[in-house]
Amino acid sequence: MSTCINSDTFWPHAGPQRFAAVGSAETVAERQVAFGLVTSYQSRPIIIKGPSPGGAGSEQFAIDDQVNANFLFAYGVTDRLQLDVGMPITLVQTGAGTSPLTGGRAIRDTAVRDMRFGFAYALVPRERIDLQKAADEGGPGKGFALATRLTFSAPIGDNTDFAGERTMVFSPSIAADYRVGRMFFGADLGARIRPVTEFAGARVGSQLTTALGAGYDILPRDVLSVLLEGRAYVNFPEQHTSQQSAFEITSRPNGETIVPAEWLLGLRSAPMLGGDVSFFGGGGGPIPITSGPVTVPRFRFVLGITYAPMNRDSDGDGVPDRIDRCPTQAGERGGERPGCPREEPPPPIPDGNKVETLK
Repeated sequence: MSTCINSDTFWPHAGPQRFAAVGSAETVAERQVAFGLVTSYQSRPIIIKGPSPGGAGSEQFAIDDQVNANFLFAYGVTDRLQLDVGMPITLVQTGAGTSPLTGGRAIRDTAVRDMRFGFAYALVPRERIDLQKAADEGGPGKGFALATRLTFSAPIGDNTDFAGERTMVFSPSIAADYRVGRMFFGADLGARIRPVTEFAGARVGSQLTTALGAGYDILPRDVLSVLLEGRAYVNFPEQHTSQQSAFEITSRPNGETIVPAEWLLGLRSAPMLGGDVSFFGGGGGPIPITSGPVTVPRFRFVLGITYAPMNRDSDGDGVPDRIDRCPTQAGERGGERPGCPREEPPPPIPDGNKVETLK
């Protein structure tokens, strides 16, 4: 039995992000640095079905409650290529660990998790203009965008506490988003490639990862949006059933597969600096595709803040929207109101005495 399994399948990405779990098709602007903090609480993501006489098994909460924080960083090499790093840690957790099976210690209160790093490349880059304006104009780069991403996880986590893998995980993916009016949609398809790890009959290995999201702008210009998303990870290895005999614990294939899946409903707001600063909060729970899949919590709550400079210039006047006082009107770069048209002085008022003299 191995504990080299990451109990948290939620991997938020650095950089601009519209959904919590659906990958973004946008990247940070060239030579700009993005950073963010995304925290999540999950309840009972790891439930061990221990062996018992007759094979019925008994459930134990290896992890009962868990709060994780993801420190995210991204750098725009070009307007299309972004490097990113994610450093997750467990702030607090409770649970029995593997003590019901091994008689050892319970799970530790905190843990270091596997670090993630990689890059994103915009295949169809979204134009750096106001999203509503782009949706109205439509077409590739405005109504539609596409990006590919490659992520690696370094096995530096506390894998004795379900905080990391025993080897590096290789995760390629492709993400698309589409916007029409105030509605927007996202899709993400990829994989997480890893060797098989087994504990108490549950077997986790390479997975096909899928995610879909839909949202609506309640208020324009990213001030407030409502989001609904779902993700499902199809686990390729066949599951086993553990059975205890008088002499040993045996594990046999049972023909079952597991598909960890979750849904999330949330709100997003990006009211500052032309949409570069965004806030997100939401919650959700499991999608019952298969029975009792490991790494699926009873419920999850997510809260995050991100700064991702996009250098949007909606009116094309060379003044980024984040400092443009008139983002929908082309204007001057300097002055007291950068980005606003020059105000012409009012015409002079004729002097009544001079008019009388001319007569």
